[in-house]
Amino acid sequence: MAKDWIPQNHFALHEQATFTWNFLSAPDNRIRMGFAADSPLGGWFDATFTPAFETYRSMYAIWSIPGTRTEDDIIRFRKAEKALIPLYRRLYRGFLRDNPLVTDTDLNDMGLPARSGGERPHYPAPATTVRATALLVGPGVIEIRFRDTQHSGWGKPKGIHSVEIAYVLCDAPPAGRDEFTNVSSHTRSPFRLSFLEKQRGKRLYFILRWENNRAEKGPWNEIQYIIIP
Repeated sequence: MAKDWIPQNHFALHEQATFTWNFLSAPDNRIRMGFAADSPLGGWFDATFTPAFETYRSMYAIWSIPGTRTEDDIIRFRKAEKALIPLYRRLYRGFLRDNPLVTDTDLNDMGLPARSGGERPHYPAPATTVRATALLVGPGVIEIRFRDTQHSGWGKPKGIHSVEIAYVLCDAPPAGRDEFTNVSSHTRSPFRLSFLEKQRGKRLYFILRWENNRAEKGPWNEIQYIIIP
């Protein structure tokens, strides 16, 4: 049996679906692929898929903070995720995979499987490092913006799927990278990390690196830290 392209991990599904939605929501991409607002495909995307995705995304934001979510939050998140998955399958199979205006590169850039017999473009393993800026945006909340050290704009270089961040809360600088016990990936800059009330005032040490569409990793950047507000 072929491997299901829908991730079974909640975090991975959120990253992939967000990646797809961001790409397809870009005005130039919408028009080029036949998803203009006044077209049948665009109408379905705006009226059916996007509302379900936005509900799912808002429920995920609450569910993803274990220290504050309730049982009702968990139930609402699972309901929203269950409602999104069949629509996500339909978007891929019925609106993107068989759409002659959508290229294999488009599918790759949306984090979706290539057509049968096609190959996903193989970008080389990342060679550059990430430059990150951490901002205090509220009690227990930190926002991190990232860019490539060799590019002027914010965001990811071509061929990069996501940025991987590893972090740890401790009083002194970690002795090695194996001490960074928390790892997550993010496809869009900026992203936010939220912490519990009891973690406020602690030092957050973090490092980042690029990851391409084949999960090949680039070099870590230098260790940075910020005090959780």
